[in-house]
Amino acid sequence: MSAQIKVAVLGAAGRMGSEAVKAVADAADMELVASLGRGDDLQQIIDAGATHVVDLSVPASTEQNVRFAVEHGLHAVVGTTGWSDERRAALEALLAEHPASGVLIAPNFALGSVLASAFAATAAKYFESVEIIELHHPNKVDAPSGTAVRTAELVAASRQAAGVAPSPDATETQLEGARGADVDGIRVHSVRLRGLVAHQEVLLGGPGEQLTLRHDSYDRASFMPGVLLGLRTVASRPGLTYGLDGYLELGQ
Repeated sequence: MSAQIKVAVLGAAGRMGSEAVKAVADAADMELVASLGRGDDLQQIIDAGATHVVDLSVPASTEQNVRFAVEHGLHAVVGTTGWSDERRAALEALLAEHPASGVLIAPNFALGSVLASAFAATAAKYFESVEIIELHHPNKVDAPSGTAVRTAELVAASRQAAGVAPSPDATETQLEGARGADVDGIRVHSVRLRGLVAHQEVLLGGPGEQLTLRHDSYDRASFMPGVLLGLRTVASRPGLTYGLDGYLELGQ
């Protein structure tokens, strides 16, 4: 029997963090060795003997948390938002100095959501028009969601590689924000509504037809299989992987 993965969860008191604590504690091949909240000393991770870190904290501290993990030779699975292109580039430079460490940054850990985004990227090159609607609970602090941004990036890259023209849009006048955010030329619309958890629709349109790809997370437990997959895989993938799709066999 292989050794258990020793895991520290950062942001353990949050909605996602508390789910991760339960998921890791229940996993037969893992041992939860530390659960840290905001302001806790990161040295506790090392003292507890962790080999892997799950960062589900807040954008203000996630970069520091992950840098600490990498500098101490640990592997990190990250679900916290706030990882701009500049932050990811700085992390890649740090990882080059610590080539044994692996980091996964995943905008979404729900396997169905990751698959839906990949399917959307494949389908988008066959349709004239594409837009994204993401729907979340009103306590979400960022808009658009990281998942929607990632989906738009994948869709845009697929369409560009296939030489597809931008989606037609004759709008000449609009109220600010009426056409949503522009992410690499893809329109993304954000809804914040009580009762929702995490939902996304990709709308694809062509002459006489529409294809809708929708994913719904009704409970944060839906994210945990992806978190566990990340923990089981990250040590074998040194360097930075952005998006859980990088760990899935999607044939792309």
